[in-house]
Amino acid sequence: MSDRITDEGVERLRARIGVARPHSAPPHYLCPNEDAFRHVALAYGDDNPLWCDPEYASSSRWGGPIASPQLVGGDTLIGEDEVSSIPDELRELMKGDPLGGVHAFYAGSHREWWNPLVPGQRIVRRNALVGVHDKRSEFAGRAVHEWFGEVFAVRNGPVLSGQYRLMIRAEREKAVERNTNASVGLSPYSDEEISAITEAVAGERDRRRGGEPRWFEDVDEGDDMGTLVKGPLRVTDMVVWHTGMGMGLYGVAALRQGHDQRRRMPRFFRPDDLNIPDVQQRVHWDPEWARRAGNPASYDYGRMRETWLIHLCTDWMGDDAWLWRMDCQFRRFNYVGDTHWMSGTVTRKFLAEGDRPAVECELRGVNQRGETTTPGHATILLPSREHGPVRLPEPPGGATTCQEALDALAARFAADESTD
Repeated sequence: MSDRITDEGVERLRARIGVARPHSAPPHYLCPNEDAFRHVALAYGDDNPLWCDPEYASSSRWGGPIASPQLVGGDTLIGEDEVSSIPDELRELMKGDPLGGVHAFYAGSHREWWNPLVPGQRIVRRNALVGVHDKRSEFAGRAVHEWFGEVFAVRNGPVLSGQYRLMIRAEREKAVERNTNASVGLSPYSDEEISAITEAVAGERDRRRGGEPRWFEDVDEGDDMGTLVKGPLRVTDMVVWHTGMGMGLYGVAALRQGHDQRRRMPRFFRPDDLNIPDVQQRVHWDPEWARRAGNPASYDYGRMRETWLIHLCTDWMGDDAWLWRMDCQFRRFNYVGDTHWMSGTVTRKFLAEGDRPAVECELRGVNQRGETTTPGHATILLPSREHGPVRLPEPPGGATTCQEALDALAARFAADESTD
C-alpha cells in the first residue's frame, strides 16, 4: 500500500461499488434503551425530554420514549450487520483499503428517517459503497470522494433510516505542503464575548417547541427557525461526545485492544513525540498532530455539526412533527476554540407525496469568523389542523427490508449522478 492516491487504487475502489459488506466497526449500542437515548442526546448538548425523560415521553403523541434522529442510524451507533462475511469469490476484491494511508475526512451526509426507534429493539444494518469520484481539492491536490450508502431496520420489523455518507480521501503530505489552513486566525475571546455566548446559550431552552404543536398552517416561507449556539468548542466537548457516540468508524480502542488494533491496522498508527504509536484520529484532540496534518489546531468531527443541525430542527419543529430528511456539508474545519451559530430559514411550504404537510428549510452553521462551515437542508413533516397528525413517510420504493432500502438508495444515487 501507499500513502498516495493512485489510478490503480481508484479503480479497485470502483470495482467494489454495490458490494454489501460487514461494517468496519461493531455497533456501539447493541440493544439501545432509554439510557442510550439519553446518553446520545446529551453527548451533543440536547436535553429534550422527549428522548431523555420516559415519563414525559409517555404523554407525547409517541406514547413513550423515542430516540433522537441522530441515534437512528449514525454510522456505528446501532445496527448488527446483516452481511457477516464476504463471499469467497469477492474476498480478494474486498481485502484491505485500496487507498490505505490516505487521510479520510468526513465531508458530507444525506440522511432520511421513516420510522421511530423505541427502546429495546435489536437493529440490523446493511451498507455498501455506491459511488467513487476522482477529483481535485484546493486543500490537498488530488482527492477521491467515496460515497457510502447505509440503511437500518428493526430486526424482523420496519426499516428505520438511510444515509449517504461522503468521505473525502486526501494525501496527507500534499495537504501539509499546501498549508491552506495554517493562516486561520484563532484569537482569544474577550470577557464580553464569553458573557454574550453564555447568555445566548442560557436562553435556548425557551425556544424549544416541545409539546406545543407547530401547526403547518401557522408556518410561512421565510420564517426564521431561531439560533442555537454551540461552543466555544473544547477538547472536553469531544471527550463527552465520545462517551455517548463511541469511537466511530475506526473503532479506536484502549490498552490491550489498542495493541490488537495496531496489529490489524498498522498504517492507522503513527509515533508521537515519545515514539509511542498512536492513532491518526488523534488530530481531534492532539493539537501538534493536527498541525502536522496541515491545520492550526485540533478540530471537531463533522458529525458533531450534523447533530447540531438536527438539534436545531427538532427544537424548532416540536414533539408532534417528524424530521424526514436532512443533508449537510462540512466545508471548513471547526477548530478547538471556535463557536458556531446554527440557524435556519423556511424556504418552501408544500404537501409532500400529495397529502403530507411539509416544509423545506435552509440550514447553516456559521463560526465567529463569519464563515459558513456547514450548509444544509431539511424537510420536516408538520401536524396540520386541516390534514391531521403527521403521517410517517414511506421508505423509498416501499422497502420493507434493509436490502430493498439499500437497493433503492443506490438506484437513487445512480440516477442523481447521471443528471449532474
